[in-house]
Amino acid sequence: MKTIKHSLHFTTELDENNSTAKRFLALDEITQINLLESMLKDILAPAIKPVLDEINKGNSWALLKVVE
Repeated sequence: MKTIKHSLHFTTELDENNSTAKRFLALDEITQINLLESMLKDILAPAIKPVLDEINKGNSWALLKVVE
């Protein structure tokens, strides 16, 4: 089966007046992105797995998967 990688982009809005957001914003951009992407994968992948399983059930020509 041929694999086609595609991406779904998210944005995160932070309240610059919040103390936690201030600490987060003090991190370099690469660390911010890595933390947010890791968090999204940890939270969203398990939550959407049952939906993907239902979509993929009986599908013979394409399967949707979360790549980690």
